[in-house]
Amino acid sequence: MFAEVSFPISSYQTFSYKVPERLAKKITVGIRVKVPLGRRKVNGIVVGINNTSSFKGKIREIHDLIDDQQVLNDNLWSLIKWLSKYYNSPLGLAAKAVLPSNLSTKYKPKVETLVKALNVESFNDSLGKAQKTIYKHLQSLDDSVSVKTLSNMCSNPKDICNKLAEKGLVSLLDRPILPNLSEFAFKSENKKITLTQAQKVALEKMVSCMDKNKFSPILLHGVTGSGKTEIYIEAARHAININKTVIILLPEISLTPQIAGRFRSAFGDDVALWHSKLSQGARAWTWKQICGGKFKVVIGARSAIFAPLKNVGLIVVDEEQESSYKQESPSPRYHARDVALMRGKLDSASVVLASATPSMESYYNHLNGKYDYIHLKERFGGAKYPKVHVVDMIKEAEETELYGNIFSRLLLEKIQDRLSKKEQIILFHNRRGFAPVLRCEDCGEISMCPHCNIALTYHRIGKYLQCHFCNHTEKEIPSKCPSCQSFNISLSGTGTQKVEDELLNIYPNSRIKRLDADSVRSGINLTKILQEFHENKIDILLGTQMIAKGLDFANATLVGIINGDTGLFLPDFRSSEKVFQLIYQASGRSGRGKIPGEVIVQTYSPDNPVIKSATKLNVEEYYNICLEERKALLYPPYSWIVKLEIRGKKINEVEESINKIKNKMVRPPKGISILGPALCYREKLRDYYRIQLILKSKKELDVNGSKLHKYYKSILSKNIIKEIPSKQRLIIDINPVSLL
Repeated sequence: MFAEVSFPISSYQTFSYKVPERLAKKITVGIRVKVPLGRRKVNGIVVGINNTSSFKGKIREIHDLIDDQQVLNDNLWSLIKWLSKYYNSPLGLAAKAVLPSNLSTKYKPKVETLVKALNVESFNDSLGKAQKTIYKHLQSLDDSVSVKTLSNMCSNPKDICNKLAEKGLVSLLDRPILPNLSEFAFKSENKKITLTQAQKVALEKMVSCMDKNKFSPILLHGVTGSGKTEIYIEAARHAININKTVIILLPEISLTPQIAGRFRSAFGDDVALWHSKLSQGARAWTWKQICGGKFKVVIGARSAIFAPLKNVGLIVVDEEQESSYKQESPSPRYHARDVALMRGKLDSASVVLASATPSMESYYNHLNGKYDYIHLKERFGGAKYPKVHVVDMIKEAEETELYGNIFSRLLLEKIQDRLSKKEQIILFHNRRGFAPVLRCEDCGEISMCPHCNIALTYHRIGKYLQCHFCNHTEKEIPSKCPSCQSFNISLSGTGTQKVEDELLNIYPNSRIKRLDADSVRSGINLTKILQEFHENKIDILLGTQMIAKGLDFANATLVGIINGDTGLFLPDFRSSEKVFQLIYQASGRSGRGKIPGEVIVQTYSPDNPVIKSATKLNVEEYYNICLEERKALLYPPYSWIVKLEIRGKKINEVEESINKIKNKMVRPPKGISILGPALCYREKLRDYYRIQLILKSKKELDVNGSKLHKYYKSILSKNIIKEIPSKQRLIIDINPVSLL
């Protein structure tokens, strides 16, 4: 018997291996194996089994299995094949996305040795001094303790305890050290929630879909604070009651602690967390337990969609509009929302796409009857929507004759009012660091990243310049301009660190915390800050988009948006949609309890239609405007898009390669248009120049996108890839979320 094995590399080739008799009954399609490749032993996945092999050379044997139990079922294997085909990724890379190579069901956690004194009436006085000390200490304890905790009493506690055990004075027990996953969740709170009539209707719809045991896509469009999480919990409860499992996807790590705490209070230890802040040991242990069927609910970021749960009945994609659901690198460049829909189809599950600001694609699919639609129009518990104030910062500067102020007079007044009432404030500013630009005021020279065409951001804490794309860091801050030698250099713009400094100056007695990628290095620290805010131990929470959505704090009655224009004028077809969603979602953090809330939006573009609609909290108005624009320009959701991008270190060679591809695109089929080639907006990143071609296919003429897929694959099959130099990379991005 022979097995075809694929490896997690950028190659579509498979390799034949002989199956040894000892593994013949265990080898199945989709199982991971360790095999010899050259002089190394590497991990691969079995993609086919045959009685004979067409390979005429020497065929080597499979060495061993990576897992000691089956991980993939037929549906997960089908999902891997779909990932590979749809996102144009080698099967081995698609399999690696689903089955990370550093995880195995053979994982065994580290162990610690526990010691306990036995009830011995007398013991030999010939015991050494250290033995007597340890034994008497253990006798004074009621329970077992870790041997490691005795290290302050002697230099070699393990040897001492072993000798005491030999003499029958103590018992030793090895216990596995299991990760404390409760560190990543809020303290459990047993809330008795009575669902509103609207929530009951939404839940009944979801339950009805689950009971039909068939694929059901649902768009849950609920205003911020409408109680969507409570519906998820009750829907999950029903899924578990009918012997189904549940996947809850969240876009941001910051949302995990609060929702995890809510689910743990409802389902206890049946809930697993899966996100990037878990340690390797915690990930390995959690994954093994999921494979073994211990957990009924998995909550996590985009990769949680691949959790090897059996009998999935409900998948919830919370804040489904978020671009963080898109895997940008490495291949496959999948979108977790689309993968969730496909997994739901394969598992005959209900897939709930939930948001207060749905993506244009989901909203369009609802309008066209492709999704069931549930609309929650009111906040839970009678909470009112916040009152929104718009501050024109240009007019503010003219009236005060103070230019470049971070805070308007109105925002400062409202902050002071909330502090005096012991209410909490959330300030949103979507730019981290202290200042995004270090500029020479004489010649205009800007400190740039040597690897990217991006300005370096100054970070006051640590005093360094950093590129936020490649993380290049410069510890030496120039005292004069390297171009004109002028000493007239200054910091421009505002980041969260600068906002924090200003707050501390104005409100020195207030408890202020900053929550961004710089201040939160671990999931435990993130949970700690959010828990403190939840317990009213923080007055002002300042942060980036990490705090703009999903979080629920009853005492937060004021939200201040420092600059509502950030990202508004980027040359990308989704830029205005993202700005609208961020302002709307951030505003929704205010007034979620019994106390009415307010929102201050500071902007330099108060008459911009995006800002106007967002500050009126009017989703339908903005979505109608946006859909008309997208239709006129033939952008999603009215078209399918494929981005072909060449990356290389020499721009002239990159231009040559992209032109070779463009020259093959003669007379595209009706409904398919080609944009470019053109330099990407961020033309150089990590030492690579980037030029892209955009293919768009009109949905009216290409219902499922198959015509576009067939066309671009036919172009790339004409030996084009072989003509691209090995030092360059061709990136194929299906349905990109950004063209920047």
